[in-house]
Amino acid sequence: MAYRGVGGDGHPASATLSRVSPGSLYTCRTRTHNICMVSDFFYPNMGGVESHIYQLSQCLIERGHKVIIVTHAYGNRKGIRYLTNGLKVYYLPLKVMYNQSTATTLFHSLPLLRYIFVRERVTIIHSHSSFSAMAHDALFHAKTMGLQTVFTDHSLFGFADVSSVLTNKLLTVSLCDTNHIICVSYTSKENTVLRAALNPEIVSVIPNAVDPTDFTPDPFRRHDSITIVVVSRLVYRKGTDLLSGIIPELCQKYPDLNFIIGGEGPKRIILEEVRERYQLHDRVRLLGALEHKDVRDVLVQGHIFLNTSLTEAFCMAIVEAASCGLQVVSTKVGGIPEVLPENLIILCEPSVKSLCEGLEKAISQLKSGTLPAPENIHNIVKTFYTWRNVAERTEKVYDRVSVEAVLPMDKRLDRLISHCGPVTGYIFALLAVFNFLFLIFLRWMTPDSVIDVAVDATGPRGAWTHKYSHSKRRGRNSEISKTR
Repeated sequence: MAYRGVGGDGHPASATLSRVSPGSLYTCRTRTHNICMVSDFFYPNMGGVESHIYQLSQCLIERGHKVIIVTHAYGNRKGIRYLTNGLKVYYLPLKVMYNQSTATTLFHSLPLLRYIFVRERVTIIHSHSSFSAMAHDALFHAKTMGLQTVFTDHSLFGFADVSSVLTNKLLTVSLCDTNHIICVSYTSKENTVLRAALNPEIVSVIPNAVDPTDFTPDPFRRHDSITIVVVSRLVYRKGTDLLSGIIPELCQKYPDLNFIIGGEGPKRIILEEVRERYQLHDRVRLLGALEHKDVRDVLVQGHIFLNTSLTEAFCMAIVEAASCGLQVVSTKVGGIPEVLPENLIILCEPSVKSLCEGLEKAISQLKSGTLPAPENIHNIVKTFYTWRNVAERTEKVYDRVSVEAVLPMDKRLDRLISHCGPVTGYIFALLAVFNFLFLIFLRWMTPDSVIDVAVDATGPRGAWTHKYSHSKRRGRNSEISKTR
């Protein structure tokens, strides 16, 4: 199981790093990297990928690396913004095509991305999410420019429907010459290796994490009646149809049972119809969309957390719920069985009958007082997944790829043709040649040498780092002078 097993780089998922201040690790690390995280999904958009990129970037900055993030513009949020600890974010003026993903032609983004990579002296491109067109674009351009590439896959895909077939083919093209791939669970690794026909040796498993200080129990805020909490997007993939069958059955059987449901989506109408049909307005609360900062306040109101997902690579929601001290009941799909130990989760088949049985088991344990105390659950979970551990293991991936050779153009073309099939391979090999010629043209128009080098906000020479270190040193000196 991932929570107590060994990751792709040989380090336990439960290892916990001590708290350090920014700048304290610069002197103890001999190798630092200039990293560019790329994805269509980032703040102010909310989600698991967005949170992963932000938290990982903060911990990498803490460990002495320079990190920037590239995403598309969100409304009026355009240009360059600085987040906590000097994390620089480029919001590029690219059009969104569908579901927050940009349109791609492979060429329109090259001038912008090339300028950023040169200006920031980037050495490693780390793309996130199979659904992000910008992530695939960045990988393609980075290889053309001779940069090292890493990709993190956050999703599980099927193999039968048209959407999955097309996405899997695109993933095969993107990853066939990528230096290293990271998956968030062993199930996800198997899925990605099969989808993209990869060598398993270049795929590591590094799970997601949770900040335990953001998700702490508060038993005094629990309702007197038994409360089941659901926090999820209300879409088919999250099993909202199953939830609509569970609610009336359990509410009829347990008069003291209530549901709190946080999340928004096209399937909300089904839950509203169920609430109306069975007159459950006072027992089923639909909160709508939640900001991440409000999730903990919702979780601590419940006793049991229900996850009805039909597919999931790594479910962050159940880790957050367990960290808040809730008993978790979840479908047994994807990478979920790897996430929590058996005494903290009740796994069920993705059916109304099985989930009702799992919930009844949790209710019975709650009434008999055999469930672990919320504080005990929190103390166990907080040791499993920490962002500092994730950053340390990701750092080892960066160290590995930094000494690997980038495929020259002729070998890259051979790899595309041999790995991606006779039709797709030749098409993308031709696109790679055009991309290379376009890069030569851009370098002729604006040579790398005339592009201004940006002032580092993070990293060994980062302005934020030196300012922080100087203020800390000055504070310590003033304390010493006072003691004298």
